[in-house]
Amino acid sequence: MTMYPPERQRAITDLLIQLEGRRASVTQISEQLKVTTETVRRDLDVLERRGVLRRLRGGAELMDSTPFEQALAARHAEQFDDKLVIARRAMQELPEDGVVVLDSGSLTFVCAQAMPKDRALVVVTNNLPAAQYLADYENLHIFTLPGMIRGITSAAVDAWTSRRLSTLTADLAIIGVNGLTTNQGLTTTNPEEAATKRAMMLSARRRVVPVISGKVGRNSFCSFASVNEVDLVITDAAANSESVRELAAAGPEVVIA
Repeated sequence: MTMYPPERQRAITDLLIQLEGRRASVTQISEQLKVTTETVRRDLDVLERRGVLRRLRGGAELMDSTPFEQALAARHAEQFDDKLVIARRAMQELPEDGVVVLDSGSLTFVCAQAMPKDRALVVVTNNLPAAQYLADYENLHIFTLPGMIRGITSAAVDAWTSRRLSTLTADLAIIGVNGLTTNQGLTTTNPEEAATKRAMMLSARRRVVPVISGKVGRNSFCSFASVNEVDLVITDAAANSESVRELAAAGPEVVIA
């Protein structure tokens, strides 16, 4: 029976999931699906552009994908020591004074905890735990963004949030991601979160993405920016070296904290 391209591509993905190492040669896939190697190569090219897999010499390897969504507490515990190191490095990017836009998320909350409290900064955030944490420090001026609060992320994310951001100009945006690849760029789990993150990026002159190694080389549901729109990516030493090289080649400075 003839398989249409979407069916073949789904069959290739299912096959890779089942195989040890989640990789296969073009010949293996061709024999399994009973199609030509040329057809397989075309399908692999499509799947690579979508960020589903990585092409290898003579075959392909399935990319990991991030869990669709986790509660904030669970994400906060993930790679916590690495998050602290990354957050401290991100704080080196702060202006002496000026406006910082701080995104929602677990790692960005650690950035809030690492923020110097004696610096005269304006911090604009949709991250309610971060706003509450920073509010006690008199040198910092904290502005919370309007919008509907998503319980799972404790963040304001809707059209009001994006509209308010469109009226602001910031020196630095610190943006969280659920996934980061050269093909799909910066990704997150929810369309409203994606729109807010996009608005944050557009509001700032400099854009920094702190990201734990477990999210480098993975894609999440919604893409909101390309890699070359970012000035600096900060990750930890466990990040896949090939993914790091690909990110750096795509434009941003990549720092291993």
